[in-house]
Amino acid sequence: MSQLRAAAAGGLRRSGGRAAPPAEQSRKGASSRRGPPVPAPPPPQHLFSDTAEIEALRGSLLAWYDKCKRDLPWRTLAATEPDADRRAYAVWVSEVMLQQTQVATVIDYYNRWMQKWPTLQALAQASLEEVNELWAGLGYYSRGKRLQEAARKVVSQLAGRMPRTAEDLQKLLPGVGRYTAGAIASISYGQATGVVDGNVIRVLCRLRCIGADSSSPAVIDRLWDMANALVDRSRPGDFNQALMELGATVCVPKAPLCGECPVKQHCRARRRKLFGKPTLVPDVEDCGVGDCPLCPPAAEPWDSSLGVTNFPRKAAKKQPRVERTATCVLERRGCHGALEYLIVQRPSSGLLAGLWEFPSLPLAQGLQEEKQKEVLADHLQAWTGQPVATRGLRLIGEVIHIFSHIHQTYVVYSLALDRDVTLEPALSSSRWVTEEEFHASAVSTAMKKVLRS
Repeated sequence: MSQLRAAAAGGLRRSGGRAAPPAEQSRKGASSRRGPPVPAPPPPQHLFSDTAEIEALRGSLLAWYDKCKRDLPWRTLAATEPDADRRAYAVWVSEVMLQQTQVATVIDYYNRWMQKWPTLQALAQASLEEVNELWAGLGYYSRGKRLQEAARKVVSQLAGRMPRTAEDLQKLLPGVGRYTAGAIASISYGQATGVVDGNVIRVLCRLRCIGADSSSPAVIDRLWDMANALVDRSRPGDFNQALMELGATVCVPKAPLCGECPVKQHCRARRRKLFGKPTLVPDVEDCGVGDCPLCPPAAEPWDSSLGVTNFPRKAAKKQPRVERTATCVLERRGCHGALEYLIVQRPSSGLLAGLWEFPSLPLAQGLQEEKQKEVLADHLQAWTGQPVATRGLRLIGEVIHIFSHIHQTYVVYSLALDRDVTLEPALSSSRWVTEEEFHASAVSTAMKKVLRS
């Protein structure tokens, strides 16, 4: 507990904030005495309160990381690049790409990105179309867009110099949140600040039997406290990467390799699995504090068959909304005889912002095929500038694509124009492309599925 108090006093309670001056702290204290009572802190067994244990955990984890870490291109750049701004940029790109994307997928994207835009200045000069084209397949295209917007801000407003602390990174750069700021600052600049991502959440929840909803703000704040208290002061970047590496390769979600874990002697979930409820290791349900904010809910007790995978607990996932969209693959023969397709650009904000797609429009639930053809034909006329007959629309089938929050069904139609028709796009945000040009354009994975159908 003393470690956590020290971390809070050092301004590390939240990576985006600073410790209040003494006068401000005293005013806040007076204000809190007039308000509702402050809830009691969690019991010590949920936290890291022993200095010797913290030092031992740091040493074991860093020794394992030095021996077992994966050879990844962004780690090489972070370790060898002498220029602080280039180093931070390299780490930044990797962290944005790695959010909800597997390392194996990211490596090729990262290498191509850094080869094309090796500096902030190079990225700032690129077009959004180029960024979207390279980002295609990584998901969440808005991340690539925000990354470029932030790079342009660094170049135009910050004289090309990246902010040097987690606090300033989060405050000054659009799209840089608490985790990304902490990762850049610790890995690139050696700032002793922790990080909390999905892997770290899993590791910390198992180490300290934290069974409350790990996505709740209260639990997340406690995990940040722990991460900031644990981070090694002399090697913060390596420590944070080691903690994430442990979660990615050993302390995995469904089949953790507990026997290979370098910090298994500090893991309360493992002790619980091996020894049940010994007196020296209190049961998390019997931690001694009523309504403990970090214990599992009473309705979800320990399941011995799950072992350490009892942790972390998450709230029930919200079901994605169901949507149906009519999409038309409109094709013609180009001047050289090659088959061409009409693609149109999506709005600059919202889902898949700025990407190209086949002409599409949302469908009301329960709409019959003939009515679908009518509304689609009207929509196509807006893009082609000419009336479209419904009889020419041929139903190909349905393509299902799952976004994080949308279960999308594309009802796919095709429309082949006569060979002697030379239709020009009616709007500047549309164009004819060959199949090769289609795949080279900034199109979503869903549209590639549609073309394959």
